[in-house]
Amino acid sequence: MKISAFADEIGDDLNFQISQLIANQVGYIELRGVWGKNVMGLSEAEVQEVKRIASDAGIGFSAVGSPLGKYPLDGDLKDQIEGVKQALEVAQILEAPYIRLFSFWIPGGENPARHRAQVIDWLGQMITEAEKTPIILAHENEKGIYGDTGERCLDLFTTLTSPSFTGIFDFANFIQCGQEPYTDCWKKLRPHITYFHVKDALRDSGKVVPAGSGDGDVEKILSEAFTDGFDNFLTLEPHLSLAEASYGRTTPELFQAASQALQNILTRIG
Repeated sequence: MKISAFADEIGDDLNFQISQLIANQVGYIELRGVWGKNVMGLSEAEVQEVKRIASDAGIGFSAVGSPLGKYPLDGDLKDQIEGVKQALEVAQILEAPYIRLFSFWIPGGENPARHRAQVIDWLGQMITEAEKTPIILAHENEKGIYGDTGERCLDLFTTLTSPSFTGIFDFANFIQCGQEPYTDCWKKLRPHITYFHVKDALRDSGKVVPAGSGDGDVEKILSEAFTDGFDNFLTLEPHLSLAEASYGRTTPELFQAASQALQNILTRIG
């Protein structure tokens, strides 16, 4: 199975991250942070060192978990273009096929439709940079950005039809935006989703819980994806102890619980 993880949730030290991945039969990292640095803050030499250490342990990279697109629409697009160029270099060093990104913060209280043209334009320019490489930009649905609902994600995927742009499906994030993951999102986005971020959530509180313990329809959606021939990454993003760190520091015990919950679903799916 192509199971990956945001390993920085386990700890800052790369060797410790890797030891926990191996213990939980996770073979890939979506690299967001290591050694207390965001992936976009790593030097080329540090990226090369991350690749060497991981490769020696038999760990690959599913994606660069960049923060690109978590950015205000009144900012300077040049910052994001330079960020894409940097992330593309990192992805090629890591031999990671994807770069995770978002579709820009919508000013509070404003109708996202007012900003659609700018979002499409800015993402289009970023995609143009990716088209110069074999790397694919993968959009994650997230609270507060243009692509927070199934309908607006569908708008992005049907408008920006480049082979260098695809979708990530995050079950918990859709719930936290008031969406029904299966009916509002999966039924619309099914042809456009390339891989999944695996975390679940409770509809009433928005609390993140292990896959299958919430209202994310995780098993139903993954079952249909595998029926369709899905054979790509399932990236664990447990977020089971959000109060402890900006990325949601997850203890080894909680990471094991999140991993086991996904494994149990996969076993039931068969």
